[in-house]
Amino acid sequence: MCPKVMVVDDEPDTIDLVKLILESEGIDVMGASSGFECLEFIKEDLPDAVLLDIMMPDMNGWETFHKIKESNPGLPVAMLTVKSQEFDKMLGLHVIKADDYITKPFSRKELIKRTKSLLELND
Repeated sequence: MCPKVMVVDDEPDTIDLVKLILESEGIDVMGASSGFECLEFIKEDLPDAVLLDIMMPDMNGWETFHKIKESNPGLPVAMLTVKSQEFDKMLGLHVIKADDYITKPFSRKELIKRTKSLLELND
């Protein structure tokens, strides 16, 4: 069975790009355009990992992250964001305790490598 990753981003182009890259590696990708949509999808069909944007309308990535971890503490979640300042990375990895922090723009190779590492956390 193929691993399944959920990409949560309010930019459809980002979801499409991640889908194109990861599906070429045999990883199923489901997209959600908001934190609320992500949480609804997770209730119905739990992915093996989540790639989560921070800056989204309605419910931001930090809030979505906490809600995901409340109901699924073992689900690996990486932040996927343009917020590339060292402070943001430290906040994401050491305060919020995200499993990874990937900054946009990312290379194809980096996205594949880091997503596969994230999936290994769920084995």
